[in-house]
Amino acid sequence: MEYIGVEALKNLLNIKRSRVWLRYQYYDMKNNTFDFGISSPPELRWWNSCVGWCAKGVDSLADRLDFFGFRDDVFGFEEIFSANNKDVFFPSAVKGALIGAVSFVYISEDETGFPRIQVINADDATGIINPTTGLLNEGYAVLERNAAMQPVKEAYFTHEWTAFYDNGELVDYRSYKIKEPMLVPMVFKPDAKRPMGHSRISRAAMSLVGSALRTIKRSEISAEFYSFPQKWITGTDPDAQKLDKWAAAMSAMMRFTLNEDGQDHVKVGQFSQQSMAPHVEQLKMFASLFAGEMGLTLDDLGFPQSNPSSYDAIKAAHESLRLTAKAAQRTFNIGILNAGFLAACIRDDYAYTRQQITITKPIWAPAFPADVSMLGGIGDAIQKINTTIPDYLTDDKIFELTGI
Repeated sequence: MEYIGVEALKNLLNIKRSRVWLRYQYYDMKNNTFDFGISSPPELRWWNSCVGWCAKGVDSLADRLDFFGFRDDVFGFEEIFSANNKDVFFPSAVKGALIGAVSFVYISEDETGFPRIQVINADDATGIINPTTGLLNEGYAVLERNAAMQPVKEAYFTHEWTAFYDNGELVDYRSYKIKEPMLVPMVFKPDAKRPMGHSRISRAAMSLVGSALRTIKRSEISAEFYSFPQKWITGTDPDAQKLDKWAAAMSAMMRFTLNEDGQDHVKVGQFSQQSMAPHVEQLKMFASLFAGEMGLTLDDLGFPQSNPSSYDAIKAAHESLRLTAKAAQRTFNIGILNAGFLAACIRDDYAYTRQQITITKPIWAPAFPADVSMLGGIGDAIQKINTTIPDYLTDDKIFELTGI
């Protein structure tokens, strides 16, 4: 097989790394927002607020993708993933894929020959994917970086072997009976144009967060004028001692001298107080747009709309999120099975064929588990269906419906 080479993959990773890192900044609420320079004073031009909408959009989906196990697990995938701390592995792989569009599973072996699997984020690994199998034709990963974020330990994956580099120098080769790269992608929302998937933090989401942050910044500045409205005085003596601004604003009593012609023409007034309502409405508008982009509701973003909803109401309001969760489960299944397939080949020191693992099915808990009030209706439906078609709804099917 013809390869593009490790240097080409390094260049590819450098191109993609900045985009992945940008999305992690939005997730961590460390992103900078462009200031239009119209309403902000020069002293506050570089001041930034933060809002956790992108993190909420990712976590709201990631927390509903609860991997349960395997059905017809003839190759012992459960044993492999359990030995590699699956309660941490799966949430880490899922969240990394939602943020960076793809996360990678690096498969190696420990001192006893048992497979060892670990998650590598999209900013540290890349490869050329085979759209048919979901495996890589070749891959590259940074296994360790120094304090300056420069690669220290690297690995280059091909069908024949895995090459390891230390500070740019080739130090080891390793090969297995199964002729596949030991780096497996787990992709979120792939398509023919972008087989490495799409990030949950889309360009629209980042744009809306930037608009919301500017709105919050303008509201903070306006709040100062809202708290202390500007006042005006006319008719004072031009030679009178000037008032201290802060003392005049906070004083309970003030004294003014007459003007130069001796007439009492001193007038004190106040400008109309600014309203915070336009800023609140604009922020709510951006929240509505962001909720529509992410399949959330305004309640999820901190704008309560009604009393606590029932199971059916919550499920109906999050229909888009539920469909996204089901689609994500289907695409993540490919990466999970591919990782388990290669790990089983290492454990047994045998080159299984990929067609053999198709009988194993990953199982996910329902994205919206039924609550107590809903279980009664589900129980009646199960009884009626099984009366008509005996044993149609088995334990596995009931779990898929209810999570029980």
